[in-house]
Amino acid sequence: MAITVIHPELVTGREDGFASGEWTVHPGSTLRGEASCNLTDRILEVPLGRDGTSRVVRAHELMHARVSPHLHEHYGASDDLSPRALECAEELRINTLVGRLDFDVGLLRDGSEKNGGRRLAESAQWSEALCFLMAVLGTGAEKDYLAGIRQGNPSWLPGLRAVRKRALALMGGFATSSLGSTRLNDERVPAGYANATIVLARILTQSMSARPPTSPDELRMFRRSLEPGGRRPPSGRFATLKFDPSLVMAPRPRGVGVRRARPGATGPSMRYPSRLLTDDLKRAFAQRATFHGGIVVIDQSGSMDIDPAQLQSLLRRAPDALVVGYSHRPGDRGDVANAWLLADRGAVATSCPSGNVGNGVDGPVLLWALRQRRRREPVVWVTDGQVTDSHDHPDDELTTQCAELVRSHRIRLVRDLEGAARSLSATALTRPASWTEFGRLGRKLAEIRRF
Repeated sequence: MAITVIHPELVTGREDGFASGEWTVHPGSTLRGEASCNLTDRILEVPLGRDGTSRVVRAHELMHARVSPHLHEHYGASDDLSPRALECAEELRINTLVGRLDFDVGLLRDGSEKNGGRRLAESAQWSEALCFLMAVLGTGAEKDYLAGIRQGNPSWLPGLRAVRKRALALMGGFATSSLGSTRLNDERVPAGYANATIVLARILTQSMSARPPTSPDELRMFRRSLEPGGRRPPSGRFATLKFDPSLVMAPRPRGVGVRRARPGATGPSMRYPSRLLTDDLKRAFAQRATFHGGIVVIDQSGSMDIDPAQLQSLLRRAPDALVVGYSHRPGDRGDVANAWLLADRGAVATSCPSGNVGNGVDGPVLLWALRQRRRREPVVWVTDGQVTDSHDHPDDELTTQCAELVRSHRIRLVRDLEGAARSLSATALTRPASWTEFGRLGRKLAEIRRF
């Protein structure tokens, strides 16, 4: 078979500072994953045959050499984006550009796509199924890939088709010169990459963490989420609990009215000798005072603020309490803390963080609090009864999980910190008549009780 000589040095016209230089070319193949373009080290691995498939694979990798970012700083502020979403969104941009140059992108397939789609669907890898769809979209592999998805889990097809439609509309909205532009914008990101790849990767990232839509209502909500400014679709799961390690804790001085010891008729030391004359019971000895503890879990979502005076009042009643606040930023991938210790058995945080808008970790923070419980000390949950997933959507299954925790572990429900202080001092649990104050959670508790 005749061999083609490749000269990537002849690919010019970039406007992002990528200087001309010598490249190293390694022979690759037309199989998926066996061709690549390394812009950092200037290494091109491509098939060298003269058949149509080799030709279009070479064009694909040379298009990377022509328009893909070559410096890490040119990728922009992408900490909130999935690297896999960025990679596959860029594949779609490259394939779109190659197709507009009249290369036959229908040849971009190696026969593994149908089995790969079926395996992804059968193993419930929704996030990878979305990303890989972008890598094959518009090529000869797309039809086979979707056929494999249909075999593995046909209920995924409507959601995948919705993302497909949005991705094609996004790429189709750019002229070729704009889609492939390497001119740096104000954030020093190549314009074509910023306007197409990053925008699509953001759509993919939020869709990857969503629950695959199955019902008509879920599909409508999912489609709306793909549009500019659309709300994230439901994820159907809690976010991972992440504590803020930067908070500084300081010992809380025992104030007036909180004794370290109390007088008694017996004890290890005589601390109050004057009571031998003034106290009929001769309580001149010091006995260790019983400090009240307890655990308070505070929902800080939305506009709820912690009143420092109410927090101090709570700690006067329970100086050894463990107080934890929580609130999750909807859609966050684990970079932002969503829980913080406000008081820890006698120590108090020097500052009280504000919330992150959403709930998102109701279940995980309750489970964490229960693991910290000492004997049968009271656990109080300051909440309005709203339980939401990691995208801040109310979720019936997650609400049920929290209601079961409340019922099984006798967690007390209150609406504010003032109520938490009273609840810690009381012996009675939250009365069923009060459940109506706690929205979905209260209704779920009533439903569980009936059964």
